[in-house]
Amino acid sequence: MSEHLKTKPPSYGHLRLFVQAMTFAAVLATAPNAAAARTLRLVALGDSLTAGYGLPPGKAFPDRLEAALRAKGWDVKVINAGVSGDTAADGLARYDWAVPQDADALIVELGGNDMLRGMKPEATKTTLAAILDKARAAHLPVLLAGMRAAPNLGGEYAGEFFAIYPALAKSYAVSLYPFFLDGVAGDLKLDQADGLHPNAQGVEIIVQKILPSVEALMSQANR
Repeated sequence: MSEHLKTKPPSYGHLRLFVQAMTFAAVLATAPNAAAARTLRLVALGDSLTAGYGLPPGKAFPDRLEAALRAKGWDVKVINAGVSGDTAADGLARYDWAVPQDADALIVELGGNDMLRGMKPEATKTTLAAILDKARAAHLPVLLAGMRAAPNLGGEYAGEFFAIYPALAKSYAVSLYPFFLDGVAGDLKLDQADGLHPNAQGVEIIVQKILPSVEALMSQANR
């Protein structure tokens, strides 16, 4: 009798164990990819600079940021939680409903209206800290976007106000983008007629400059 005739066929039990083992291995191999396939939710909590004051539909910062991130391969939804005229205190007051519980990361762009109203920098700092406390409790990675004071408020005020953001970023161990309007502020070609808000071209500059910081934030959210 030849050798291959002497070989016993595998039993049903052996085949079943083999199939189960292969299925389990396949699940383990695809689990990280399945997690990565979930659309990430990035919330931009801010004022008119986030909301898109004076801009056509689809041209606000969150819209253009989402497009830029998707072009880089990120499966992400950027939620526009900007409200024109909001101070830091206003942002704090609506945090619980503006930032959904399933958010994966947060950009905080607030404080500009505090500055325009001449509010004490220490009060703004305290309010922003309360926002960061909420984000910390939710285990949300945060990118804090800084703001500079208008020159007419004086050097002392400008120094105190600008210092809010790096101090908070260090204290809470969150990422800092020092000046949200970097490359745009004061450029008439990139500003709207009011000289305060970026036009559509200005928003594109903001997105280009902040994008590396946001990608780093999304890497934290995707862990």
